[in-house]
Amino acid sequence: MLSLFIINFLKVALIHLLAVMSPGPDFVLISKNALTYSRRTGIYSAVGLGLGILVHVTYSLIGIGFVISQSIILFSVIKLLGAGYLIYIGINALRSKPQPLSTNITASSNPKELSVFGAIRMGFLTNALNPKATLFFLGLFTQVIDPTTPIWVQMVYGLEMSIMTIVWFSLVALFFSHEKVRGRFAKVSHHVDRVLGAVLIALGVKIALFSKGT
Repeated sequence: MLSLFIINFLKVALIHLLAVMSPGPDFVLISKNALTYSRRTGIYSAVGLGLGILVHVTYSLIGIGFVISQSIILFSVIKLLGAGYLIYIGINALRSKPQPLSTNITASSNPKELSVFGAIRMGFLTNALNPKATLFFLGLFTQVIDPTTPIWVQMVYGLEMSIMTIVWFSLVALFFSHEKVRGRFAKVSHHVDRVLGAVLIALGVKIALFSKGT
C-alpha cells in the first residue's frame, strides 16, 4: 500500500513538475518581477503562484472543475479574465521608462518595488485565472489520479504541487535577481521590461483565443 502511494505520488509530482517547468505566463511573470523589481518581489510572486495552484486543486477535488470545463460561459469568463489580466500587466510593462536599476537584490530600495501583498496577488491571479491550468488539473485529477484515491491523499498531492510551484519559481526568481544577472540587464532594463510585457500581452491574446479543443 505504501509503495503504491509512493509510486503514484512520484508520478503525479513528475507530471506536475514538467508542466511547471514548461515556458508560460508564470515563468515570464517571475522573470520579469525578479529583474524589474527585486528578489523579494520575485519570491513573493512565486508564493502567489503556489496559492493559485491550491485554487485549481480545491475545485478539482469538489468537482467544480468538471462543471467549469463543461460550461462554455464559465470557462469563457475565466479565460477572458485571465487574458485581460496578463494583457493589463503587459501594457504596464510596455510603459517602462529608462531608470537606474538597483542591484540590491534583498532590500526594497527600488522605487518601483511592489508590496508583499501586491506581489502575491499578481502571482495568484496569473495562475488562478489561467484556463489551461484549469484543464490541466481537471485532467490530472480525473485521468492520472485514481478517483478511488482517498481525499486526504489527493490533498497531499495538491499540497505537494503547490509547494513545488513555489520552490521552482523561487529558484527562477533567485536566478534572475542574482547580482550578476541583474547587472547585465541594468542598462537595458526598460527594454527587457517592454519585451517581457509584449510576451505577456501575446500570451494574454493566446489565452483569449484558446479553446478547449486545442
